[in-house]
Amino acid sequence: QVQLVESGGGLVQPGGSLRLSCAASGSIFSNYAMAWYRQAPGKQRELVASINSYFSINYADSVKGRFTISRDNAEKTVYLQLSSLKPEDTAVYYCHAVYRGSSSWGQGTQVTVSS
Repeated sequence: QVQLVESGGGLVQPGGSLRLSCAASGSIFSNYAMAWYRQAPGKQRELVASINSYFSINYADSVKGRFTISRDNAEKTVYLQLSSLKPEDTAVYYCHAVYRGSSSWGQGTQVTVSS
């Protein structure tokens, strides 16, 4: 089972940018479908963006045009570039990996958008 460690969260002003990273262990990272989820206080966890082993990408409507997901298989890392941030983007962001029915979550990284 892959282990995931997120980093890059923090406090940013509205309109600002952040880049989140998710570093994975294991030797078959390239086979994993990767995704970023987020969970705001009092709300359910929601899918933000996903990228599969063929580099097919999907985004939630709320982040299209503002967030960009990418992966570097050589570095075993998936990224989420957050731009034009809004206060409603405030949440804990989680990395998720899926491969052949095996699923792993990272510990999460806090993103706070506030002036």
